Amino acid sequence: MKLSFADNVRVRSTLLTEERGLAGLVGQVYGETKPSVTSIEVIGELQTDYAINVHFKDLDTGYWFASELLEFVDHAPGTEVTLRPERKKWVRAASGEWISQTTESPKKPWLKFW
Repeated sequence: MKLSFADNVRVRSTLLTEERGLAGLVGQVYGETKPSVTSIEVIGELQTDYAINVHFKDLDTGYWFASELLEFVDHAPGTEVTLRPERKKWVRAASGEWISQTTESPKKPWLKFW
């Protein structure tokens, strides 16, 4: 299964991930890139020119990984992405689908003049 934005993943236990204290941690996919273009530091040996950024909430940081070091946990159902000017919101379903919704327009505060 190809991992995608917002998926929850677990770091596989290897000598490298154990040395870094990351083995078994669960985080959320924040992005992907081609390391040959971006020159980022990647944890693990790349099989292809593809790396995945995983953010760990408890550590308040993220790392780039070779995809082979990550295993799928779930699609992070309930995750929300909001675009304010357009009043749009997408909510992640358990299936991995993004469900589009329109958000309420911001309420203007009622002004009282004395």
